[in-house]
Amino acid sequence: MSKKSEVTAKELKEKLFMQKKNAYLRMTDAEVKKCDKFCEGYKEFLNTCKTEREATAFVETEAKKAGFVPFDKNKKYKAGDRVYYVNREKAIILAVVGKEPIANGVNIVAAHIDSPRLDMKQNPLFEKDEVGYFKTHYYGGIKKYQWPTVPLSLHGVIVKADGSKINVNIGEDDNDPVFCVSDLLPHLAATQMKRPATEIVRGEELNIIVGSRPFKDDEASEAVKLNIMMLLNKKYGITETDFLSAELEAVPAFKVKDIGFDRSLVGGYGQDDRVCAYPEFMAVLGAKSVRRTAVCVLTDKEEIGSDGNTGLNSAYMKYFIADLAATFGARCRDVLSNSKCLSADVNAAYDPTFPDVFEKNNVSVLNGGVCVTKYTGSRGKSGTSDASAEFVGEIRALFDKNGIIWQTGELGKVDNGGGGTVAMYVANLNIDTIDVGVPVMSMHAPFEITAKADIWAAFRAFEAFITN
Repeated sequence: MSKKSEVTAKELKEKLFMQKKNAYLRMTDAEVKKCDKFCEGYKEFLNTCKTEREATAFVETEAKKAGFVPFDKNKKYKAGDRVYYVNREKAIILAVVGKEPIANGVNIVAAHIDSPRLDMKQNPLFEKDEVGYFKTHYYGGIKKYQWPTVPLSLHGVIVKADGSKINVNIGEDDNDPVFCVSDLLPHLAATQMKRPATEIVRGEELNIIVGSRPFKDDEASEAVKLNIMMLLNKKYGITETDFLSAELEAVPAFKVKDIGFDRSLVGGYGQDDRVCAYPEFMAVLGAKSVRRTAVCVLTDKEEIGSDGNTGLNSAYMKYFIADLAATFGARCRDVLSNSKCLSADVNAAYDPTFPDVFEKNNVSVLNGGVCVTKYTGSRGKSGTSDASAEFVGEIRALFDKNGIIWQTGELGKVDNGGGGTVAMYVANLNIDTIDVGVPVMSMHAPFEITAKADIWAAFRAFEAFITN
């Protein structure tokens, strides 16, 4: 083959083949600095917001600082107005009114702010052989064996009989105690290790140690439990019955850290899906003027199917858009039918240590940019909306036009597993919807891994979409 034909082949490859280049080989030094700075804010967000309630409160506070005001369906709004709506302290919607008539549709970015964790049962406190425990019920899809021996903090609310609410956050301050689930030492775990991997630690064995010091009375039974309740009563004024109306969540107590000598990765809890929630929120927060009304949805309950009145399988987003449309005299059905949505959720990043579950040609990678996922679901695409070719083409053109570093991927090999997002619930409202999010390694583990370059690409993608 002649040298000339080799050059021609190279040129043809560059022209005809998909280019898969590491983001750092495509970013300027100035953009890398912006990326790193942006991710410092993201890391602080993760440290501050470990539950859906905390994320909602944080976003509301920051939105108010940026000029957002509570939405009032009896008011009239104009282009540039910024409003928000909080749903039961667990979900929040922000909107920036656009220049175009709202009947032309809105641009929606929707992420979830709940993450896998250990929830306390309604009657959690018990004592066994002079050790005090909280009984848990795990929330979302977890590998149960990953949670023992991890330092845990306790977050949530306790609502007392008189209706007063107590906010709980124990284990995050350096002076706080932490909690944990115990595990067997290897020397005595021969029988345990013969269990199937799904049962190495069983759900009912995820008991959190909360104390061991007994109340000083030799005649009292359950003296450890009594001492714990005495401490809780002294600090919070509660009795055991108050646990019945409490929502307490155990989450990893450690802080978010950079990973690697080059600090290119972020490691921490709750990145599925706050790694999409933060860039989405920041994009809308910074939007001063938009052509089409921009709507940012940060929702709850995705990890357990989006059911419940704070999940997107409910009608609260639809009702918000209906009320907003009504202030302009527009019909909700017209607005929804003309709307577009980026379902901002993560995909599984390729893990070179475990390559067999991935299909190499259709997988997202760390530092490959934000991931566009045409469909999720499992087996025969069940549980997904499967975006149309036309909408994929529109998003592709938008990202290319704005210099967004992006990639595509699906959640592992066909029949190897799968998963879902909120995309299908939004698409069911007759809205063009596609998943766009950050690849995550070790997804649903207490310590997940993402790439800073992908987080930055997600922010730029959401920013381009809402200002388009």
